[in-house]
Amino acid sequence: MLGESTLVTGAAGFIGYHVAHRLLEAGQTVIGLDNVNAYYDPALKRARLAQLAGFERFHFAELDLADRARVAALFTEHRFSIVVHLAAQAGVRYSLEHPFAYVDANLQGFINVLEGCRHTGCRHLLYASSSSVYGANTRLPFSVHDNVDHPISLYAATKKANELMAHSYSHLFRLPATGLRFFTVYGPWGRPDMAMFIFAKAITEGGTIRLFNYGNMLRDFTYIDDAAEMVVRLIPHLPAPDPAWSGDQPEPATSTAPYRLYNIGNNKPVAIGRVVELLEAEFGRSSVKELVPMQPGDMPTTCADINDLQEAIGFAPATPIEQGISRFAAWYRERYLG
Repeated sequence: MLGESTLVTGAAGFIGYHVAHRLLEAGQTVIGLDNVNAYYDPALKRARLAQLAGFERFHFAELDLADRARVAALFTEHRFSIVVHLAAQAGVRYSLEHPFAYVDANLQGFINVLEGCRHTGCRHLLYASSSSVYGANTRLPFSVHDNVDHPISLYAATKKANELMAHSYSHLFRLPATGLRFFTVYGPWGRPDMAMFIFAKAITEGGTIRLFNYGNMLRDFTYIDDAAEMVVRLIPHLPAPDPAWSGDQPEPATSTAPYRLYNIGNNKPVAIGRVVELLEAEFGRSSVKELVPMQPGDMPTTCADINDLQEAIGFAPATPIEQGISRFAAWYRERYLG
């Protein structure tokens, strides 16, 4: 055992890397867990881990969360006071062809995390949900106080299931659990399967950019530093039972249990076409664009209501899309264009 430490699952992933880095900079001991799978380029994941390895207080465990015995052993060894669970099988479109990957990672993996927290005295579990849970909802901005009972992708259904599973453990075992509904996080060290990266690659390599819904898509792009700051500020903010909660009119975001949901977003939707324009300006090149129909499982617009989050932690995102894209482009240029 390394003394009191924080577990960050998905530490080789985009958000996990940044959250772990932020905690390490603050002098905390972090155990990073990841299976470094090949969903996207493992070399990028290894490069993130190499950055974290520069911190003396970082320790890496390469294992699959679906491995029940090894996960239980890790929790028993370290008895984590804080668990920030950011590992998942991501991607809406990938779930159309690889459904069982989502069952293994997002359901089996999460129950193993919940059991680890339950049996080893975790003081606070924070876990990644997704803006995708809003599914067929059309009232904007998306609020944690609205019901989200109509997911339109398997990925979204597994993230909604995570919220339900966390609530059951919070109710049964009084496990303080905070769900984090992330909205289109972007920035340096971003994922190659996400729009920002795909657009940058197409622009710099002369490829074609496919604009879904014939270009009529808006996303609540949230800069990674803002997202990581929100997560870290929530760590000491333990959820408490809501004394006003009533089963006659159930409030989705709170409970009689120590359970809470927050949107991790920017509250400023940006047209996808505007993102392409900004990237083209950064790289000094234009791109070929193809207007195509909406993909199954996609949502035309996302926008986060972050009033509850601001009230809880006294912080709101402040990175304009122009500045965020400039920073992302600088990182992309350095890493991929040399």
